[in-house]
Amino acid sequence: MSFNILYAAPILIAALGALLTEYSGFLLIGIEGFMTLGAFGSFAFTVLTGSAAAGTLITTILCAGLGFLLARFVRKSGADFFVCGIALNLAAEGLCGVLSVHIFGTGGVLRSPAFTAPPPVSFPALEKIPVLGDLLSSQSPFVYIAFACLFAEALFLKTTVLGSRLKAVGLSGPSFTAALERGLHPWRYREGSWAAAAFLAALAGCALSFRVGIYAPGGGGGRAWIALAAVYLGFRNVWGIFAASLVFAFAENLSFGAQGLFKNSAAALSGIPSALALLLYALASGIKKTRPVCEE
Repeated sequence: MSFNILYAAPILIAALGALLTEYSGFLLIGIEGFMTLGAFGSFAFTVLTGSAAAGTLITTILCAGLGFLLARFVRKSGADFFVCGIALNLAAEGLCGVLSVHIFGTGGVLRSPAFTAPPPVSFPALEKIPVLGDLLSSQSPFVYIAFACLFAEALFLKTTVLGSRLKAVGLSGPSFTAALERGLHPWRYREGSWAAAAFLAALAGCALSFRVGIYAPGGGGGRAWIALAAVYLGFRNVWGIFAASLVFAFAENLSFGAQGLFKNSAAALSGIPSALALLLYALASGIKKTRPVCEE
């Protein structure tokens, strides 16, 4: 069975967005909803505009705006951010179904000659790297986009003032006292992080739809929840999230390969990535509890 790193791209992109909101102090549970909107929006806008790039750009920008508005709503109304995230997940699936029927005449799987998987991109310099070259040679553009997001976020959090302030806001807690004493405005950072997370989650949804060349209702297949799990399995670290994404991608490759061998058990085997996420999350929680506390 060959390993296809493309399976890691949607999980990695969505998890990077979730990490930003986790650092801000309010984890965006609505990642699933934005992935659903991204998957449908990429199909709809690509078909309507005739351009995959335009479809992806319009979808991600709209979702970023919605993420910002959702954070602003939570701030102004005092609503529970967790409940709002769950509500978005439920509403997104219904909204996409209604729009699908209204625009395309069906609430089922959508196909169009205008919507196809993007051709693979090759970088001859990468192909010369041992092991890594075999994984990255002739890959979907979304693989390279995922790596670009990975390095960009690592640099942002490690080297920029905004990244340091974002983490400071998260450490200040719900009271905001520590952040306010430092002259920071916590909600500005949290609204920005939710907008960025919505953008990245929608981009992950685009990657899912373009990977198969169709839009399928519920096509996220729980990957958003796996992305949220990857944040904690990676110990809230960019490179840890990357490692966790590779593990889940391997599990997804394994499940698809096993389905070819055991056709009667396809439904059960498709749950391998989710089962692995639950198992690893339990192990990670156990490791975290048994770590000694370092006293300064």
